Amino acid sequence: MSLPTTLPDIDTITVGARPLTPAEVVAVARGGARVDIAAAARARVAAARELIERLADDPEPHYGISTGFGALATTFIAPERRRQLQASLIRSHAAGTGAEVEREVIRALMLLRLQTLATGHTGVRPVVVDTYVAMLNAGITPIVREYGSLGCSGDLAPLSHVALAALGEGQVRTAEGEEVDASDALAAAGIAPLVLEEKEGLALINGTDGMLGMLLLAIHDLGVLLDTADVAAALSVESQLGTDAVFAADLMALRPQVGQADSAARLRALLAGSQIVASHRDPAVCTRVQDAYSLRCSPQVHGAARDTVTHAALIASRELAAAVDNPVVTSDGRVESNGNFHGAPVAYVLDFLAIAVADVASISERRTDRALDRTRSNGLPPFLADEVGVDSGLMIAQYAAAGIVSELKRLAVPASVDSIPSSAMQEDHVSMGWAAARKLRRGIDGLARVLAIEVVTGCRALELRAPLAPAPATAAVRDLVRSAGVAGPGPDHFVSPDIETTTALVLSGQVAAAADAAAR
Repeated sequence: MSLPTTLPDIDTITVGARPLTPAEVVAVARGGARVDIAAAARARVAAARELIERLADDPEPHYGISTGFGALATTFIAPERRRQLQASLIRSHAAGTGAEVEREVIRALMLLRLQTLATGHTGVRPVVVDTYVAMLNAGITPIVREYGSLGCSGDLAPLSHVALAALGEGQVRTAEGEEVDASDALAAAGIAPLVLEEKEGLALINGTDGMLGMLLLAIHDLGVLLDTADVAAALSVESQLGTDAVFAADLMALRPQVGQADSAARLRALLAGSQIVASHRDPAVCTRVQDAYSLRCSPQVHGAARDTVTHAALIASRELAAAVDNPVVTSDGRVESNGNFHGAPVAYVLDFLAIAVADVASISERRTDRALDRTRSNGLPPFLADEVGVDSGLMIAQYAAAGIVSELKRLAVPASVDSIPSSAMQEDHVSMGWAAARKLRRGIDGLARVLAIEVVTGCRALELRAPLAPAPATAAVRDLVRSAGVAGPGPDHFVSPDIETTTALVLSGQVAAAADAAAR
């Protein structure tokens, strides 16, 4: 799976002074920004811990402090067994299986759990906070497995793998990517392994941090990809002799959807100054009444996706302001059970984004297909081939896009409508938010590739319209891909490297940046 490489320009963040921003999470997760803890947060943590220690001495049972967990919540645990209880919780819950989860996801998960710990609502000791800070800053990344979270009671297995590493157990990867024992990595970084006290095991694993981290990364990446989708659409509209008149601001105002207006404005700017577009404005030259939907309705589809991302960002911002744990230490000093660990709010928007991703990819693939079909491309050669019959041009590149789009449609099936009861029916309704996040990440990778294929196609088609000059913005994209080694019109050649190269340009944000810098 390819991952976007765009990064916020942030070197260090302070946790606990205010809710983290999405950009800060991306900076730590993807860019390795350093972390420290606000003094006020440290004071909150210490105050909450004092309350937990008082309750630990209470002969009355308190969930998570002096009892078992889940279906064993009524079992009282004697004081001399509680360290064992906490360690056993982490070891038993670190039951993930499958492929390794990406480093950036694990770092996001760790940072978000750290933020909740810093609220003072979890009851951990300051040393627990310090250990997570030290692990992040040392680049120690616990190995977390693909499967294990149902998205309720939080991302239990993924968070347990992280907590296990903090205990000096299990496997991690160093900052250089080497797989080593957690104990060796901690020792090399001068970090003492944690010995958990009452409540701390639960506090480390009872959160929606994995799914939220993946949501924040997805929102960041979709900002780049939706800008790129507008660029790809501009290339297609221009090279297929479509009209920009349908993107007029007054037409957009008749349907006041914010995202639609934004995408239409971008298309107008991207197509401004195009000799190709100007060449067929005269009705005497062009007798077509309307363009096909995949061209004409691009801002409606891209705009709907933009609005979906805006909604997802609202939900994410609320989660970033949350303290998700069970039980929690309240502001007035109570320790209360709750259900805030349920991942439904995050799971729903993860699934919603997967639908938008699939549809943006779908309309992109339709635009690509039109460019390759001589009966619909308004004068372009079949498959943009050099010698028709001998060369196949970009025929199979469209197959690749179609195959990806078909998979994205499957990935758009919601995970959050499913639920499998667990923990002896105590946890009888779960969110499946982790699964929703995992499939969204795959979907984003697929969208980038479909857009890259449209960019490759659009750039070649533009050159086949010579001597008419394209718009400055689309010309800049053509020049970018050519400078990266992507071939233009000519005899058949090895196509896969062109797609991979252009996918990297899409993911890095260079395609959108080049177009925007040149747009009028």
